[in-house]
Amino acid sequence: MTDGEHGPPMRTALCLAISTLMLATALAGCSGISGIVGGSDSVEVPNWEVGDWWLYTFSTPDYNDDTARLVVASVSEEGGTANMLAISSLTEARRHAVLNHNPFLGRMTHENLATFENGVAQTVMDFPLKEGGTWGFTLFSVEWSADVRGISGNYVTMGASSGDGSKLDYVYDSGAGFLSSFIWTDATGVEQMRMMLANSGDGHTGDVYFVRGGDLYSDIWEDTGPDIEIRDTFFVSDHPSDGEWDEMIYFLDAECGSGSSSITLTLRDHGSISALERVWGPGASESGTLGTIPYPSEEYTLTASFTGDTYLRLMIAGGITSSWTL
Repeated sequence: MTDGEHGPPMRTALCLAISTLMLATALAGCSGISGIVGGSDSVEVPNWEVGDWWLYTFSTPDYNDDTARLVVASVSEEGGTANMLAISSLTEARRHAVLNHNPFLGRMTHENLATFENGVAQTVMDFPLKEGGTWGFTLFSVEWSADVRGISGNYVTMGASSGDGSKLDYVYDSGAGFLSSFIWTDATGVEQMRMMLANSGDGHTGDVYFVRGGDLYSDIWEDTGPDIEIRDTFFVSDHPSDGEWDEMIYFLDAECGSGSSSITLTLRDHGSISALERVWGPGASESGTLGTIPYPSEEYTLTASFTGDTYLRLMIAGGITSSWTL
């Protein structure tokens, strides 16, 4: 037996000790091995290209398990300083316009992937992302205090809190170049939004859409009594900066109990032309119905009649549609 094959016990122990010391020294040279992403303790903002895409599932109290493919439609918005994140389905673009459940559709700045709310860029992520970094922003009309809570592999874990006890928990995936998850929980513990990445890629082809929305009307009627009629009116004005709406988009839920329960819904313009008519009888229900109404006149009258055990929710928004062919 030669020394090159197996040394005596003392030599073997010495080799193990040296190997252990070298490994410990290498690890000690890293300021927290979990904080390393690509050999750095910070993460730079990604450079998006037209056709990059991310497939997400969305869950909200209004609509569960909505799947949407977000696509970079343009990288030259806002004088060349912002991207345009559109969606591959016109129906889903319309749903966003009325529910406004995805804050990451539309313009997003090159500098921080900041999303726009009420015309102001909001820094949801403050690049370069560094562990312990803090900043503030406004989203969902709530003021948030955010921080980076950890960096591990491709993932940067972030969180934000508000004065009323609401919280955001979200993770950036440097491999995908965008969020892998985003969860908004209100002060009562109810999840108002859950956004989870299912897949991502580049080179998307086909038509993509963005519908700029604006709230026009919203109400809920529940347990209104044995027999009642509601009449309401609302005025439809143009978008404050982009002019006339292309269409109105409505979203409704309805449910009637047994027996003689019923709902009748009518929406008419100022010329008494019916724009929307629906009737539900005993035991009838529908959830998450999305539809459109041609460009509106200035004033609308809504009439709703309820009998028995009933529930109706109606939301109406104006929509201006933009599209790109990739």
